[in-house]
Amino acid sequence: MRHRSSRNIFPMKAGIVIPARYGSSRFPGKPLVSILGKPLVVRVWERASETRGIEGVVVATDDERIAACVREAGGTAVMTPSDLPSGTDRVMEASRDLDWDVVVNLQGDEPLIEPSLVEELIDSFRRGRHEIATVAARNSSREDFEDPNVVKVVVDGEGNALYFSRAPIPYHRDAEFRGFLRHVGIYAFRKSCFDRIRSLPLGRLERAESLEQLRWLEGGMKIRVIESGYDPVGVDVPGDVEKVERILREKGGEGEA
Repeated sequence: MRHRSSRNIFPMKAGIVIPARYGSSRFPGKPLVSILGKPLVVRVWERASETRGIEGVVVATDDERIAACVREAGGTAVMTPSDLPSGTDRVMEASRDLDWDVVVNLQGDEPLIEPSLVEELIDSFRRGRHEIATVAARNSSREDFEDPNVVKVVVDGEGNALYFSRAPIPYHRDAEFRGFLRHVGIYAFRKSCFDRIRSLPLGRLERAESLEQLRWLEGGMKIRVIESGYDPVGVDVPGDVEKVERILREKGGEGEA
């Protein structure tokens, strides 16, 4: 599947890297799980390839089975070391030789990602001076607000992140609860900031919350938060497969764009 051509849509070269590790602790072999007869990683790659104006989509993996699967589908896969500590490290490693100005880190478990959202993330660098951009969605669920597995974010008046937390933020002391911003783990980076990210030490905030983006904030980097109506439905555990397949069926056929 080819991405839609429109090379003048962005004033810089941009592309997508999909980190896909085989040894997930909660779902080993997840990138190769079948979603309506097609491997998950291939579905994500196909969806990402619908993004307009990009230079390409690359899958960064540590497993030859995943790489072979992507290549068989017509995609590009690069091998990265298995001992990299995070998906961001895998993305940075895979993009070393890519002549891109902006690199999008799209998780390999997001087969329903909206290409227009990725386009908006990339385009934000034309309008701002931030180094990193990510996504958040409004959520009115009190249960999600109190769930430590749901990451919350608060922003300043310009839409830059002030803090990310597993705790309920902001705390509604006197005001009625009106929802919160739920962080969606999709990132876009100016590639020029990768050396700075690599140099940042593990900070006290990341150590406390186990959220790598807090290292970037603590290091003084700006993270622009794009608010979106996108409701992430990813494949985190085996039970999510049926949920995603149902949504794809509801969209008609296999749900492809």
